[in-house]
Amino acid sequence: MSDLMIYSPGTSIIHRLPAGAKVLTLAVVSIATVVVDRAWLTAGALALAATATVLARLPRRLLVKQWKAYLVVVVLLGGYQWLTDGPATAFHVAGGLAALLALAGVVSSTTRTTELLDLAVRCSTERVGITLALGIRSVAVVYDLARDVRAAQLARGLGFSLRAFAVPLVVRSLRQADGLAEALIARGFDD
Repeated sequence: MSDLMIYSPGTSIIHRLPAGAKVLTLAVVSIATVVVDRAWLTAGALALAATATVLARLPRRLLVKQWKAYLVVVVLLGGYQWLTDGPATAFHVAGGLAALLALAGVVSSTTRTTELLDLAVRCSTERVGITLALGIRSVAVVYDLARDVRAAQLARGLGFSLRAFAVPLVVRSLRQADGLAEALIARGFDD
C-alpha cells in the first residue's frame, strides 16, 4: 500500500495538536481559498501550508513521494488556467490546490486514522466515519493502481499515452469499487 496518506509517527507540535483542530483548520482554509478569489489569501494559504509542513518535521522521503503524486495535477491545472484565464486565476486555482494538498498531506501524516474516525463519529454518525475512512484509503488505492498500470506499461516497453494509461486505471478502479460495494452490502451498509 502507498504511504502517501499514512500516519508518520512523530513528536512535533503538529503531531500533538488535536485531530479536530487540524481538520477544522483544513476545512476553513479549504472554504476560504475556494470562495474568496484574492491573491493575498492564496499566498497566505501557501505560507500556512509551508509552515505546517516545516513544523510537522515529516520525513523528506514522504514529502517527495507526496509531491511527486500531486505536482503533475497542480502544474497541469495551473498551466490550463494560465492559458484560459490568465496568471491571476492560475495562481488562485493552482496555488490554492497546492496549499490544500500540502495541508491535507500534513493532516493525514500527523494524525492517526483512528483519531480521524473518532472525530467523525463524535461529530455525526458511524456512517460518516466509515465514509471518511474509505475516502482516505481510496486515495492511496488509486495511487497504487496508477503506479501498477504505469509499471505494466513500462514492462511492455510502451511510452506514455494518456488513453493507454487512463483506460486500464479506470477499469481497475471500477473493479476495486465494485468489490468494495459488495463487501459493504455484505456487512449491511446497503440501505
